[in-house]
Amino acid sequence: MVLFQALYNLLWGDLVTIPLPGGSSLGLSLLVLILVPAGLYFTVRTRFLPFRLFPEMFRVTMEKNTSSREGISGLQALIVSTACRVGMGNLVGVVAAISAGGAGAVFWMWLMALIGSSTAFVEATLAQIYKEKDPLYGGWRGGPAYYLHHLFVPKGSRRRRSVLAALFALSGLVCWCGISQVIGNTISASFENAFHLPPLWSTVVLVAIAAVVVLRKNATVRVLDVVVPVMAACYFFITLFIIVKNAGQLPAVFGRIFSEAFGLRQVAGGGLGAVITNGAKRGLFSNEAGSGSAPCAAAAAHISHPAKAGLVQALGVFIDTIVICSCSAMIMLLTPSTLTDGLEGMDLLQTAMQYHLGEFGAVFIAVILWLFSFSTFLGVLFYARSNVAYLFGDNWLSQTLYKVVALAMLFVGGLAAYQFVWDLGDVGIGLMTVFNMIALVPLAPKALAALKDYEKNVPPK
Repeated sequence: MVLFQALYNLLWGDLVTIPLPGGSSLGLSLLVLILVPAGLYFTVRTRFLPFRLFPEMFRVTMEKNTSSREGISGLQALIVSTACRVGMGNLVGVVAAISAGGAGAVFWMWLMALIGSSTAFVEATLAQIYKEKDPLYGGWRGGPAYYLHHLFVPKGSRRRRSVLAALFALSGLVCWCGISQVIGNTISASFENAFHLPPLWSTVVLVAIAAVVVLRKNATVRVLDVVVPVMAACYFFITLFIIVKNAGQLPAVFGRIFSEAFGLRQVAGGGLGAVITNGAKRGLFSNEAGSGSAPCAAAAAHISHPAKAGLVQALGVFIDTIVICSCSAMIMLLTPSTLTDGLEGMDLLQTAMQYHLGEFGAVFIAVILWLFSFSTFLGVLFYARSNVAYLFGDNWLSQTLYKVVALAMLFVGGLAAYQFVWDLGDVGIGLMTVFNMIALVPLAPKALAALKDYEKNVPPK
């Protein structure tokens, strides 16, 4: 337990502390120290891809490229990764960032998304380059475990596994089990608050529906094809309605965001460090760029050029942070602070929605959180496929056993919250990021070469 806590502190604690004017300080965790420099490096090496090729990201995503026996389409890969990125963190996580860091945290959240887009491009492109045929589910599979394997196992070697690749796969499976418990707990708590439903009832229904989907071969993508666009569109248009309704406040809201991001008041009050830290962490870990999760979906896409998968996933970072996280931020910042003072988490968000939409607001948040969380559960089990196969080989027994374990964690989480399991999920994603980044820098030239080839031979239309 002491070793686990030390590992948690190493990954998520303030490894470096930088003093700032006004008596505040900027704490930087190991993951921030890894992801921010890497994101800047990839942004420069791709010649500022998020800005330069932004229209091309949309064009590639909307190409007519339907799924087949050869794998899912690029758009479906984006839907799967968006299901995981656009989760409860986009609701509760953004609320927590603003509560701790103020409106200025939103600016740093946006900045991290722009940096993260380039990282997402590199890891998704590598996942396509090193993907393999999937004999169980059909189509393709891959991700960091597979390109880590190619990096450390010489071509022609009979070694079936690389130590670092196996550690990545194991970290992912641990992380996704932890996330399953968090999902169960969050859904049961929100439904108890909104509808006064006993946690057991909502949990049994959730697990039953999830089991019907995940225990059927290839049903996950078909369900996500429907759920993800509907939930994202509903949340976006409800937020758009709230923004239009409060249009007169927008100049003041954006003024707060930019002034508090660098403001003299934050410096003088010793709060600038909290603004930057909370915004940066929320931006980095909401969009998951660099964690190695989304490449597990990108590898499954049947797509004509590896760089296209990278462009699609780079757009996914934009959708997650610039669009969905900003929706949560606007809902919060357009609510009078007198109503939300002293509140946190779901209570704070539900209060904000009640202010804007009356009793319907609290119900809407509970339902949309259910959809966000349910789609995240389906998405992480899709990610788990390739990692289970890397560790245990191609057999239905190991695939089914992992799904049963994840469903059990979903059930347990619905009835009670175990902090150790929550921390286990955080450690899992932290280790995934470390192992993934070990491969990204040395293999980046492969992704950059794919981008150069794409721009030379497949010019934007």
